[in-house]
Amino acid sequence: MLNHEFMPFQTVTIRPHWGQFCINELPGILLCLASFWISKFMEFRFHEFFIWPALFLVFYLFFQVVYMARIEYVLTGEQLITLHGLFSHSTDYIELYRVVDYRQHQSLPQQLFGLKTITIYSGDRNNPQLDMIGIKARMNIVDEIRQRVEFNKKRKGIYEITNRL
Repeated sequence: MLNHEFMPFQTVTIRPHWGQFCINELPGILLCLASFWISKFMEFRFHEFFIWPALFLVFYLFFQVVYMARIEYVLTGEQLITLHGLFSHSTDYIELYRVVDYRQHQSLPQQLFGLKTITIYSGDRNNPQLDMIGIKARMNIVDEIRQRVEFNKKRKGIYEITNRL
C-alpha cells in the first residue's frame, strides 16, 4: 500500500549561476584570450603557434561550461538530490533526516558576483559533505533545507543527542 503522507514542501530545483564558471575559470579565460591575441597581433618568431594552446583552452572551457550547466540540485520533501556529469551522468542522494550541519561561504570573487557556496554536512557514508557552488546569495536555501531537515527528523522520530560540558 502506498504511503500518502502529507508533505508540506514543494520540490525546488537549483542550478549554479554562470558567474561561478567565470570565477572558477578566470585564469583559463584570460590565458585563452592572451594566446589568441598573441597569435593574431604579435610579430615575433613562432607567434602563430600560440593558436594551438588557445584552441585547446577553448575546448577545455567549453567542456567546463557545459559540465557546470548540467549540475542540478533538487530539494524534495525528503531528499537533496545532486545531478552532475557530462559523459557519464551521476545522481547523488542525501536523505534530509541525515543532515547534521550547514555552512555558507562567500569568497571575494563570489561576493563580487553575488554568489555563495553552501556546504551540507550529513551522516551519509557515501556523501558526507556536499558543496552547492554558485548559488545566488539572495536565495535563502539554508533556511529552506533546515525546515525540511527538522520536519523529516520529527517525522522519523530522530533526535540529536550531544555531550556538552
